Amino acid sequence: MKKIIKLFFLVCVFFVFPYAMHAKISLPAFISEGMVLQQQTSASLWGKALSGKTITVRASWDNMNYSTKADKEGRWRIQLKTPQAGGPYFIVFSEGNDSLTLHDVWVGEVWLCSGQSNMEMPMKGFKNQPVEGSNMDILKSTNSQLRLFTVKRHSTLAAQEDVEGEWQTANPVSVSEFSATAYYFGRLLQEILKVPVGLICSSWGGSPIESWMDRDMLQSFPGIKLPQTEEDIKEKNRTPTTLFNGMIAPLVGFAIKGVIWYQGESNYDRYTSYADLLVAMVNGWRMKWNQGVFPFYYCQIAPYDYRLITPHGEEVINSAYLREAQLKAENRIENSGMAVLLDAGLEKGIHPPKKQIAGERLALLAFAKTYRIGGIVADSPVYKDMTIKGDTAILSFDRAEMWLTAPKGDLENFKMAGLDKKFYPADAWINRSKVYVRSEAVKHPVAVRYAFENYVEGDLYGTEGLPVSSFRTDDW
Repeated sequence: MKKIIKLFFLVCVFFVFPYAMHAKISLPAFISEGMVLQQQTSASLWGKALSGKTITVRASWDNMNYSTKADKEGRWRIQLKTPQAGGPYFIVFSEGNDSLTLHDVWVGEVWLCSGQSNMEMPMKGFKNQPVEGSNMDILKSTNSQLRLFTVKRHSTLAAQEDVEGEWQTANPVSVSEFSATAYYFGRLLQEILKVPVGLICSSWGGSPIESWMDRDMLQSFPGIKLPQTEEDIKEKNRTPTTLFNGMIAPLVGFAIKGVIWYQGESNYDRYTSYADLLVAMVNGWRMKWNQGVFPFYYCQIAPYDYRLITPHGEEVINSAYLREAQLKAENRIENSGMAVLLDAGLEKGIHPPKKQIAGERLALLAFAKTYRIGGIVADSPVYKDMTIKGDTAILSFDRAEMWLTAPKGDLENFKMAGLDKKFYPADAWINRSKVYVRSEAVKHPVAVRYAFENYVEGDLYGTEGLPVSSFRTDDW
């Protein structure tokens, strides 16, 4: 028996122990073959190895060696200077006698795409809920310069170090399963910039903004109940902090150009706090990424009849207040922009099919504000102030250098109120960059509202084709 034990010990020493001493390098799922790295920056790469081991990284674009040591827990991180867009490249990770090579690595523009179901909604649509025109777009989607990574859903109390997912080249199979809003955004970026584009989509339907924020970001909101144990996660997609921990925290530090965001429907009944929450989330993400005030572009929620999801007997909440909160947040968030979707809603569906409009309006914001392409307009005109002359209200607008237009014909979404605070339908007409409003029912106007309803079809635009957001002149 002693001989058998001794023999077993020798086997462990000569065969098992050497492998433990030379544990292979491991990398997060998104640092892998097929990935896109942000161009012309210091791109962080990281992973795990044996404690104390020296990790050497060499990229084929400059063949320089970068070295660092794994800490006592085996974690290591290193920064590489990335060149102008190009590829394919390879990156070699070495640790003693072990090495790992990533092929098919590209350098270009990387964007993080996040939010709830209208960001998550894939190109193939949801069942009985189509994405307009997607079938032909999926057919034509093959593009080796567009890379897609979808983060698998994960809700947890503890911040994670990795996610599940893989980089895929755009083709009909991968695109059909990928976020439609993000795809249309990335497709247009790649077409115009003519560089590799990488999209990382981390989204979950039905999620409120609180789920995408960590404890530090929520500390100024004492009314929000934070989970203390895993048992507190009653609804995986609706518990504060849990989606940040599972689906954003692992990505923190991976160099990105910016973020696109489509969320808000799950906060429509808590609109009073939304602007503050969005500001806190953006500031928090930027602080954690530690790469400056990166661009943050987001969609204003589209019109929808929220009566359809309001329990019988309960008050129907007007989602125009949430749209208003999103509009106000734009002025408070540096290096941001909002894509107005007032003409792209769906009365009886919270998932409107016009995802190409959403994605391409986000792309316009990036082209104008981030990539500084001249000659285009990305911002919708925005209400500025009101003056009263007799029975007529005169509304002025900012960002309307080319004036306003009503391509659908008459303006039908204006209402006016007097001192009694009751709103009546009003006639409205455009004069250059101003809108004149008058109602036979209101002789002494005090306030005007435009498209301030749950479901509307926006009909006031800038000349460049971008719709004006719903707004009100009052604060009642």
